[in-house]
Amino acid sequence: MKKRLSLAERLAADEKNLLLDDIVKQDEWTLLLVQQAVLHFGLKKTEFSCNDLRDVLPELGHGFLGAAINALRRGGIIERTGQYVPSTQANTHGHVIAVWRLTGKGLGIASARHAAVRTQQRKAA
Repeated sequence: MKKRLSLAERLAADEKNLLLDDIVKQDEWTLLLVQQAVLHFGLKKTEFSCNDLRDVLPELGHGFLGAAINALRRGGIIERTGQYVPSTQANTHGHVIAVWRLTGKGLGIASARHAAVRTQQRKAA
């Protein structure tokens, strides 16, 4: 049974979600960059964490990667695996972060994009 949240807890959660939405809306280009990295790792590794993504992405603003991941989760592109790994980011002091995988919807998007890139590469050759 799901725990019922108090009014204060619901308001805090709503405020947090609004802040995450504001972070993501600030830079649509960077969100697309994160999405590309997520789709790539989802096809290549099956399971991944933000540790993997930070290694290949440029420096993002404070909170942006988490907000982008949350947006992709809400969009049905990725889902948690139920596993956690320690963060490799120094300022987090090794707290645990979620391990993610593509959903069926995310896998479909990633596969279609990969096929489109391959087609473009063949045409260019």
